[in-house]
Amino acid sequence: MKKSIQWCKASLGAMLLLAAAASPAATLTVDPGASWLGYMNVFNLPSDGGAFQFGSSWGTSDLRASFSGDTLTLAPNTIGDLAAYWYIGGGAPGAPGNKIMEANFYQETTGPLSGQMVTFTGTVLANSLTTSHTAVAFIKDFAPDYSSSVTTTVPLTPGMFSVSLATINDPARHVQFGFQMTGVNVWATDVGPFGSVQIAPIPEPTVLSLVAVGLTGLLLRKRFEV
Repeated sequence: MKKSIQWCKASLGAMLLLAAAASPAATLTVDPGASWLGYMNVFNLPSDGGAFQFGSSWGTSDLRASFSGDTLTLAPNTIGDLAAYWYIGGGAPGAPGNKIMEANFYQETTGPLSGQMVTFTGTVLANSLTTSHTAVAFIKDFAPDYSSSVTTTVPLTPGMFSVSLATINDPARHVQFGFQMTGVNVWATDVGPFGSVQIAPIPEPTVLSLVAVGLTGLLLRKRFEV
């Protein structure tokens, strides 16, 4: 009877494993060779009401996001405009920022990731940001006209991160995955004390999946043999 129950449990586990493997899924990691995009949303400071000002595409270097080998560094956002719109009292070393900048560094696909369980992973090597800035990993699933979206995020704390989203099954929707840095704008020479984030890929997802399947099969076999 004991072996029969264990056999049933093992069979159920195997069926669940096969069902999970058959479900549409995509696991993505940080790829320095991919085509990354940049988008900036700008807001007033909370003390000025925090109203949204504008959003537009930005070059990734303007987001202070760059790769060195496999390591991605995200730093607080800067802008060289001297106007008081951007810096209290005008732009200069030491001038306080006058806007909250939400920098999005991401990849986007239209169609291939729709209707799947999408997972985005990586390793945070270090995060020295002060309380003036926050950084997260995200997946966003946008309507075809970008009028609405479903979003999930995880904070970038040291160690491995993983964020997942079941995307809507519509090939016209746009799926984005990447990183978001939010905080007050900083004069270029003042960035250092505000910290940064360093991120690296993890091993290829296919390798991790094969390891997981192998371990699961070993556990099922051991339980059956008891």
